[in-house]
Amino acid sequence: MTGPTPLLPIASVLAALIILVCAESVLAGTDAGTDAGTDAGEDDGTHDRVDRIVIEKALRKLTLLNGNRPVRSYQVALGAKPKGHKRREGDQRTPEGTYSIDARNPNSDFFLSLRISYPNEQDLARARARGQDPGGQIMIHGLRNGRGWIGSNHQRNDWTDGCVAVTNSEMLEIWRMVDVGTPVEIKP
Repeated sequence: MTGPTPLLPIASVLAALIILVCAESVLAGTDAGTDAGTDAGEDDGTHDRVDRIVIEKALRKLTLLNGNRPVRSYQVALGAKPKGHKRREGDQRTPEGTYSIDARNPNSDFFLSLRISYPNEQDLARARARGQDPGGQIMIHGLRNGRGWIGSNHQRNDWTDGCVAVTNSEMLEIWRMVDVGTPVEIKP
C-alpha cells in the first residue's frame, strides 16, 4: 500500500539543485557577473568621465577625479614589493611618478586592463644608467580571468608584478570612465 509522495524529500532535492546552480555560476564567473567574455561595454552615458587618476600607494587607494572632484575611490592591491619606485624588470614594484593611460585591452589575461605609460623618459634614463631593463606593461586591471569570485579578498596582500589591481566590478566602472590619454599620478 503506497500513500501520497512526501513533499519534503522533493523540496530538499530542489533546494540542493538551486544551491548547486548558484555555486557553479559564482565559481565559473567573476564578481558582479563580469568576466572577460562579457561585453566590457562602451560608455553608456550613465558614468562620469574622469580627467585624472591618482594612486596613493601607502593608502592602497585609487581615486578617479573630474577636475578636483573625486568621482570614485577604490582599494587596490599593488606589486608584491610595493615600497619604493619601480627600478627594473621583475622587481615587483609599482612605479611612482606622472604617467598617462596609453592603451586599453579588453582581452587581457586579467579582467580588462588599462596600460600606464611606464617607463617614461626619466625611468628609461635611470635604468640605462644602471645597465638595467626598466620593465613595462604596468596596468590597472581586474582579477585574473576566471578568478573574479575572489572579489575584494584579493586586497589582503599585494600580489601583482607591479600593476594596480581592483575587483572586476570596480574595473568595469573604471573602464567605462577612463579614456586613453588620462593622466595618472602614482604617489608613494
